[in-house]
Amino acid sequence: MPPVTANGADLKAAIQKYIADNKVMVFSKSYCPFCKKVKDLFNSLSVTYTALELDQIENGGDLQNALHELSGQKTVPNVYINQAHVGGCDDTLKLHTDAKLLPMLSENTQTYDYDLIVIGGGSGGLAASKEAGKLGKKVLVCDFVKPSPIGTTWGLGGTCVNVGCIPKKLMHQAALLGHAVDDSRKFGWEVPEAVKHNWNTMKEAIQSYIGSLNWGYRVALRDKDVKYENAYAEFVDPHTIKTVNRRGKENTATAERFLVAVGMRPRYPDIPGAKEYGITSDDLFSLPYCPGKTLVVGASYVALECAGFLRGIGLDTTVMVRSILLRGFDQQMAEKVGAYMEKGGMKFIRGCVPTKVERLEEGQPGKLRVTGMQDGKEVVWEGNTILFGIGRDAVTEGIHLEKAGVQFNTKNGKIYGNDEEQTNQPHIYAIGDVLEGKLELTPVAIQAGKLLAQRLYGGSQAKTDYVNVPTTVFTPLEYGACGLSEEDAIAKYGEDNIEVYHSNFQPLEWTVPGYDPNDCYAKIICNRQDNERVVGFHVLGPNAGEITQGYGAAMKCGMTKAQLDTTIGIHPTNAEIFTTMDITKGSGEDPTKTGC
Repeated sequence: MPPVTANGADLKAAIQKYIADNKVMVFSKSYCPFCKKVKDLFNSLSVTYTALELDQIENGGDLQNALHELSGQKTVPNVYINQAHVGGCDDTLKLHTDAKLLPMLSENTQTYDYDLIVIGGGSGGLAASKEAGKLGKKVLVCDFVKPSPIGTTWGLGGTCVNVGCIPKKLMHQAALLGHAVDDSRKFGWEVPEAVKHNWNTMKEAIQSYIGSLNWGYRVALRDKDVKYENAYAEFVDPHTIKTVNRRGKENTATAERFLVAVGMRPRYPDIPGAKEYGITSDDLFSLPYCPGKTLVVGASYVALECAGFLRGIGLDTTVMVRSILLRGFDQQMAEKVGAYMEKGGMKFIRGCVPTKVERLEEGQPGKLRVTGMQDGKEVVWEGNTILFGIGRDAVTEGIHLEKAGVQFNTKNGKIYGNDEEQTNQPHIYAIGDVLEGKLELTPVAIQAGKLLAQRLYGGSQAKTDYVNVPTTVFTPLEYGACGLSEEDAIAKYGEDNIEVYHSNFQPLEWTVPGYDPNDCYAKIICNRQDNERVVGFHVLGPNAGEITQGYGAAMKCGMTKAQLDTTIGIHPTNAEIFTTMDITKGSGEDPTKTGC
């Protein structure tokens, strides 16, 4: 440090030399919490800075007075970057929130092509880009769908719109309508016996609707002045990407911030013939021919949903299961889902994995043979189509996260982020299925994308709440859930500290066709130590999604068993069962349906 004397000119010269010699200069006091906040920020950004602790040097008070004369600021921290006066703690933190701090820290004054570049045009990426555009930011969205092994591709909107939630629910509805046709005879409708389903009619109608959604997303981006490129993007360095379109044309673009929202794609088993002859949910919804007799490999919600609607439209369908159904969900509910599917004609091959796929006959669909191993014995299935639903992997491998310095899980490709979806590179964020440890649900990605843009550019502090997110599995009998499974509740609170209320129920609509009055089932899991607050909600029955949505909101508000008991149900509905449950599992009483 230059000599410090009582002479004001020398003190000012010493301060100016510190400012000139150090790219980031923090005049601080070691005990000051605001100074600590600023230093912690620079440390988190891996920024080299110099801190002069005024309380630990001779004439520190005189230096602070001289600093006041130079900067006009009496308090510490007093921050300078590239010899420019930034201000105090709030000023520095606001610069970071407004994405202006990192550009100031670059060697030269940096200008970027965009405020935000979004890699991935799925639900989360689109939500973030539209919100940022609405807030006046210059945004680029890059989206490119690599064809599946059999060549399937699709338009803007990501998995949910093109090969996920939307076509899945519509094909589920097609299956439900088939059952409704059968039921209608009992209600007096004189429906001909020879009612057939036409795959192509269904597929073309659904694809037409999806096409309108693809176009609508492009229009929405244009209306928000968001630029869209149908091009594959990869990082070149922390602030630059390279894009390559379908014709192989390359471009580069820079941005202050990036959002990675590339999602996931289905996984194939490493066995002969899997990619050559198999399909996944990426292919099923636009398949140009009826899949015929189908083997679904896997017990994920995707696998069971696809198997369910295929069987529902009249196809011979078998599910090959390696271990448990619906891993990650409540296992009592999962087994009830499977039991109902079996009752409806679904065949299951349990404890079995495929070892090879062979083509026996060409055609659409042609004929296949699948060999599997079950308890050390060979199992052979022959049919028309094999669909893999064994899980999904993040598609981050080709975007070169390492060139941007972003840390990710090398096993599954998922990106590590904090509770604000921020990666270890403060200007790069990740949302949706690609974010490690978060829920793989479309509405979650949409919420995360919108709130992220509002925090970055709208002054909001709101963060995505990943707790008590409701969801539904659209199997033939729908399964809705919110909160903890029974297994997770026991693990978290202890078996003695939870109470499980449960009941079978029968939809009134099922009485005339004569369905089993005990196929539908509901249960809530309550924390005894917290006023019997509901920590897990589960329902198996028609329209479970519609039921779960409302109760999910109630769980956000801390719903208790007593509040359910004092709520008057709407009669006759399925949802009212949660207002009348009085049988606990611990009591050992029979929860089966006994009357209206």
